[in-house]
Amino acid sequence: MSRHVVLVEDEPNITEAIRFLLTRDGWDVDTHSDGSDAVEVICAAKPDLVILDLMLPGKSGLEIIRDLREGGELPGLPVLMLTARGQLKDRTMAEEAGVTRFMTKPFSNTEVLTAVRDLHAQARLAAQPAVGSVSLSSMGAATSDETHARPRSKSG
Repeated sequence: MSRHVVLVEDEPNITEAIRFLLTRDGWDVDTHSDGSDAVEVICAAKPDLVILDLMLPGKSGLEIIRDLREGGELPGLPVLMLTARGQLKDRTMAEEAGVTRFMTKPFSNTEVLTAVRDLHAQARLAAQPAVGSVSLSSMGAATSDETHARPRSKSG
């Protein structure tokens, strides 16, 4: 089972804390700290999940998520955005850009783990082929329309 995350965060203490937490939970974690080439790094890594800081040097997290969504290379990629700015305006802009979940700093280890596990589970479910319903007529059984349309026998 693939469990690979790219973490784009410029604060070393947050990067190390999240990397440690997720590695201990069985994730392969690639870290990156510069927004200017983050889209290329993410696309090359083809991760299961991205954790993205809003304010980065070179390019903002909002620009990165817009570029990822517009590029169409990783359309269903779950993105958890981290920010020290928790205003409703920031959350709305992030959601409109295509962020899957938004988390305000400071956060607890439990919050991060729960969000990452939930996003990964949701992405796996979304990627599974839909289970088709089997119709009765495809199994040779009469449907209700066919049953009602049959002439009744006069024996009785």
